[in-house]
Amino acid sequence: MGEQSLGLKPEALLFDAYGTLFDVDSVTAACEELCPGRGRELSAVWRRKQLEYSWLLNQMERFEDFWQVTGKALAFALKALALPADAGVKERLMQQYLHLKTFADARETLASLSGYPRYILSNGSAKMLQTLVENAGIQDCLTDIISVDAVRKFKPSPEVYRLAVNKAGKVPEAVGLVSGNAWDASGAKSAGLLAYWVDRGVGPWEELGFAPDAKVNQLAQLATIL
Repeated sequence: MGEQSLGLKPEALLFDAYGTLFDVDSVTAACEELCPGRGRELSAVWRRKQLEYSWLLNQMERFEDFWQVTGKALAFALKALALPADAGVKERLMQQYLHLKTFADARETLASLSGYPRYILSNGSAKMLQTLVENAGIQDCLTDIISVDAVRKFKPSPEVYRLAVNKAGKVPEAVGLVSGNAWDASGAKSAGLLAYWVDRGVGPWEELGFAPDAKVNQLAQLATIL
């Protein structure tokens, strides 16, 4: 299925980081090296628990630096799968989150949309995101990086999306969020933003009563739609 547009146009663009610009599955190779035969499973449980902890912290009205959340999610995954959990293994795997690979069309897409203000909006801490962007060499393609640190809430809290709208200096309906995570795009729609879903085939759209303003299968298709 190719791109699907509903015809709404933004004045500023927000890009999710993890799972949208950066491939979280790129940690799988390191997981496999350190835990042979279990790398893909470890990567999947780690990512799932990372998200679950962020949502749980929101519900408990607590906040932790996303680096800590990621470390705790890794500790859980290693324990749940009965894998080696010594400090050396944890440190090597955690470092992978600062060197995630971008999706192949990420830089090209960001560059092609230079007519728009382009922000990263992410659950990642400011330090994590800055390091990640610099390691990937895409800082010249971004207007700014927006971390949830400023509101001490994680997506899909409406406060996170309002933070980005205020940063962009626009009204919500003039700001579009690009995300490979359907739950994140749904959160943006709930907060009144436009939502552009990068559907890479990992699951259907969320059944929450919202529809994306456009759907693409690759980031590169955004330029055609916008």
